[in-house]
This record gives sequence, C-alpha cells and structure tokens, in this order.
Amino acid sequence: MSDARILYLSRDDVVGVGLSMAEVVECVEAGFREKGHGRAEMPPKPGIHPGGGDNFIHAMPAYIQGLRSAGVKWVSGFPGNQERGLPYITGLLVLNDVDTGLPLAVMDCTWITAMRTGAATAVAARRLARPESSVVGVLGCGVQGRSNLEALQAVLPITHVRAYDVAPGTAADYTAEVSDRFGVAATAVSSPREAVSGCDVVVTAGPIQKHPHRTIQRGWLDAGAFASLVDYDCYFDPPALHEADKFCTDDIPQLRLAQTAGYFANIPPIHADLGELVTGRKPGRERPEERTIAANLGLAIDDMAVAPLLYQGAQEKGIGTWLCL
Repeated sequence: MSDARILYLSRDDVVGVGLSMAEVVECVEAGFREKGHGRAEMPPKPGIHPGGGDNFIHAMPAYIQGLRSAGVKWVSGFPGNQERGLPYITGLLVLNDVDTGLPLAVMDCTWITAMRTGAATAVAARRLARPESSVVGVLGCGVQGRSNLEALQAVLPITHVRAYDVAPGTAADYTAEVSDRFGVAATAVSSPREAVSGCDVVVTAGPIQKHPHRTIQRGWLDAGAFASLVDYDCYFDPPALHEADKFCTDDIPQLRLAQTAGYFANIPPIHADLGELVTGRKPGRERPEERTIAANLGLAIDDMAVAPLLYQGAQEKGIGTWLCL
C-alpha cells in the first residue's frame, strides 16, 4: 500500500484534457447501452439537503461492466451560490479500479456534470427528435443552457436558437456568446412562450425546484417537437406534460425515488428509459407529428462513462497531481 497513489485532477486539469462534446456524447451513449443490456449497477442516488429549500448534496455510485468503470460522484447544487459568486453545481468524483477496488483518481466534477448532462439530452434527441430539427428554444441561460446546445449541435443540424431567462440581460449575453461560439443565429426573446412555440427542440434548464413554477402551458409545445427537461418538471404545467405522445426518462427507479421526495407529482405514463431507447428495446419517435419529452435526472453512469477517458487522457498528457494514499 505504501506505493499506492491517486491522480488528483482540478477543474482546470479536467478541462485541460481536452475531451470534445462529441466524445462525451459517445461515452454517455455507451453507458446507456450497457445499462439497457443489464450490464450496469446503479442504485438510485440518495441525497441530503443542508439549509433546506432547494439545496441538495447527492451521492451517486455506479459500475459499468463493459467500460470497466466504477466510482462515485459527490455533487451539490445550491441555488443561492450565484449570489455569493460561486457555481450552482460543485463536487468531486472518485474513480476506482474495478479489479482491486483501489481509488485511481479524484477529480473535480463541475465540467463533467455540465458536459454529460448535455450529452444525455443529445442521446435522447437521437431517438426522440426529428432528425431535421434545426430550431432550439432554451429556457434558462446558464451552464446547462450552453452545454445542452453544444451537445444538440453534435447530433442535430441546429441553426437557430431562441433564448429566454428570468434574469434581465442574461439571455442577451447568452445569445451573443453562442452565436459566436457555435455559429448559430441566436435571439433573446422576452417571453417563455417565444422559446417554446415554433421550436423543434426545447430545453428547460432552470434551477431544480420542489415547488415548480409550471410556466409552460398546454398548447405551447408544437406537434413534432422534442423537449428535454433538465430541471425536472419545473417549467412544464402538468396539462402540457400530458400532451406528450411519448414521455421518457433516463432511469425509472431514480424518477420514482424523486417522486417520493415530492418531485414529478403529475406526469404522463413513462414510455421508456434511455437504456431501452438506445438498445432498441422500446421505440423512439415513430411519427413526425409526435410530441416527445425526456426528463433526464442525471445519472451516475453518465459520469462513470466519461471518467475513465478523462483519467486516461490526463495520464497521456501528464496532467494532474499524483498523491500518496
């Protein structure tokens, strides 16, 4: 044990490995393929809520057999952090050796969480969005509003973005950034409905709230559109959710656990999880006019699908700090 050591990767180290969103999407899809074939172990994530309100800290363990990946993410979301000049999402990920159980690496999980969440939306969009989808509506112009757009561009021919945010000026800053960064025509809109109606894909990416504001109403989401609910069901009024022809999630046991905590109080029947869609055990979009929705809660297999590639890339590039156990 005296020779055992772990690789510590700071936030800058993780970013410095240089994984592209396209690579992250493929990793996350591979993780869901393993899940769909029953080759992943992932209990629903338990959580604590320091300070009450919408604060949370979750423990997220997973083992993916085919990717030889095992570990846990300890991640927090504190909405009030923005007023303190701190990120909403923070945490650490521990990657373990699947043969010995020894920890291999400890890494910041902020970048991983942002990228793999967007990637899960892309994996769902491959099955649930119309392949010609080009107009995206984004409600919530923070980290996830950016990463979800980046991921969608990896799988769909996105050319236009309509952005809405409750904070004054935020949508304008967002559109200026993404139009330059992603080469899309981006418009800041003044009402939530303008970011929903007329869009092929809708992403709601506000803070997760136990008492949702339910802004999006029945009739706003066009026939043929796909919606990705990154913030649970906070934006969608139940009658609007029930317009979905197919309502999917990334993991049904995790969603059921969330319901016991007061989330997802009134949702449609669940058509499939992403593992079933990726493996073809359940059909995705079958008709152009279908309204489809994916409520992805964020899974440990998303993180553990990406972590080994980061660990390998960091070693190859000499990034990080080795620490003795």
